[in-house]
Amino acid sequence: MLHHSVKSWILQFHSAKCLFMLHQYGTKRGLIRLKRKKGGGVRITMPEVRIIAKNFMDMVASMPAMKLDKLYENGFICEAILRSLPPLAKKYIIQMLQIDVPVAAKLLEEWVLPDGVSKHRVAIDRLVQLRVFLEAVDRKNEKTYKVNPTYQRSLQKLLVQGGTLPRESMPSNITVRLPTLENLEAYALEQWECFLLQLISPTQVDKPLNISSSLMKVFQRRLLSHRDKELPKLTESGFQFLLMDTNAQLWYIIREYISNSEERGVDAAELISFMLELSFHVIGEAYSINTLTDFQRSIINDLADLGLVKLQQGRKGSWFIPTKLATNLSMSLSDSSARKQGFVVVETNFRVYAYSTSKLHCEILRLFSRVEYQLPNLIVGAITKESLYNAFENGITADQIVTFLQQNAHPRVADRIPSVPENVTDQIRLWEADLNRVEMTDAYYYDEFPSRDVFEGACDCAREWNGLLWEDSKKMHMVVKTEVHPYVRDYLRRQK
Repeated sequence: MLHHSVKSWILQFHSAKCLFMLHQYGTKRGLIRLKRKKGGGVRITMPEVRIIAKNFMDMVASMPAMKLDKLYENGFICEAILRSLPPLAKKYIIQMLQIDVPVAAKLLEEWVLPDGVSKHRVAIDRLVQLRVFLEAVDRKNEKTYKVNPTYQRSLQKLLVQGGTLPRESMPSNITVRLPTLENLEAYALEQWECFLLQLISPTQVDKPLNISSSLMKVFQRRLLSHRDKELPKLTESGFQFLLMDTNAQLWYIIREYISNSEERGVDAAELISFMLELSFHVIGEAYSINTLTDFQRSIINDLADLGLVKLQQGRKGSWFIPTKLATNLSMSLSDSSARKQGFVVVETNFRVYAYSTSKLHCEILRLFSRVEYQLPNLIVGAITKESLYNAFENGITADQIVTFLQQNAHPRVADRIPSVPENVTDQIRLWEADLNRVEMTDAYYYDEFPSRDVFEGACDCAREWNGLLWEDSKKMHMVVKTEVHPYVRDYLRRQK
């Protein structure tokens, strides 16, 4: 026995008991992730936060109160907010639009039937998050709600006087022959795919895009890793990003583009205002570049790289044409009308047939399958154990692969239940589970704490440094990562 009240030593994880406890506790609670290494073996890693692509209104709700009030001075922003709200929230705004005094929360509850209480709470929470409703407490200590005065004035003016965009579409005698809606949608998809293909496989791009530094920063932040004298490579988040549907990818790019706007000296409120305003433009109509400010022109160039607008030059000027991607900016991520048609057929023998001419689709399929040959409009491949192991090594999960195959199922099989054969989805998950093995790793094991307060304090210290791997609160035992041990040791010394 050591004389110290708390003893620690390096624990080799080949001990069967500790292996079982660490695996059972850590993997179930998300404290650790077991990941296959090249050449065999698996390493224990802390889980990364996966990409969550929020919609525009979530970004608006996260803004400071002063910037939100400034945003609500624009009537089109107020209309975009109104469109995005749940039906019950819209009803509350319309009913309270002409009321200038606070309304008691109890009175609002009387406006709904008993079975609509949950929807009522969702509506109120959303209105408060967006600062459309201002929450307060009256003299009787009862909760009240009032429509944000700035939002109220702007929406009243829009409904009474009507709204006009700061720019009108150009007459047809000035513009050259404009693209049809079908051609414009094809252009937007082609531009978006070219943009993504240039990130993952620049050699496959026929006409490389001159991507701006502001957009490259968005990708280099989390999606690309860049080292000296080496080409940028996709990170784990980058591989996950490619398996998202187009809407989710677009929302992620726009969110990150706005998030780092302050670093570029751009006001986020002004950027959001312009993008939401853009969603009210008419698809296929031409709008003069001269009606834009210098700030808006730089934004338009970035949006053109993403396929949100098409830029054209004529004899008497230049103009931009909004695509469907731009007009969908104020819509919800879950809107199914904006989703593209599927192209993948998966058979029970693990064969994959992708009816597509897109080089991007081929590169995405290579992430988790073995592409055998490619015809002008057909990509043929197979899902193998080796191809999936490579995908798992890059940070792609089985659920992400299955979701991608389901979301992109060809119309001939999309209506089937399930659209992807069960034996294929089950085997993909089994192969992922097969990698959940543990290798020998150094860590520190603590026991014999003098009191429960010291034990809980040591656990909290390890959590703060993201290094607590396992704990047993009944027996007061815990295991921490090696690099966190000095901080826990210093904490315990201060408790003596």
